[in-house]
Amino acid sequence: MASVTVYSTKVCPYCVRAKSLLQRRGIAFVEVDVTNDADKRDWLVQATGRRTVPQIFIGDEPIGGSDELHALDAAGRLASLVAG
Repeated sequence: MASVTVYSTKVCPYCVRAKSLLQRRGIAFVEVDVTNDADKRDWLVQATGRRTVPQIFIGDEPIGGSDELHALDAAGRLASLVAG
């Protein structure tokens, strides 16, 4: 099973939405709070090309944010990506 990591901030409705979907699907994830971590935020921009949160990784691959996560789920692809 591939690991899921959600990079988020404390005040972020999209982060809550993404985490809620993962919880509803029974997908375990690690949350990394980048609220006050400028170095981690800079790394995220380099790794994903995006400044927004959440940024979600399945394994080592960035899949995007909440909208992309929901699109993968709606297309029936989320479970298979997580399954590895």
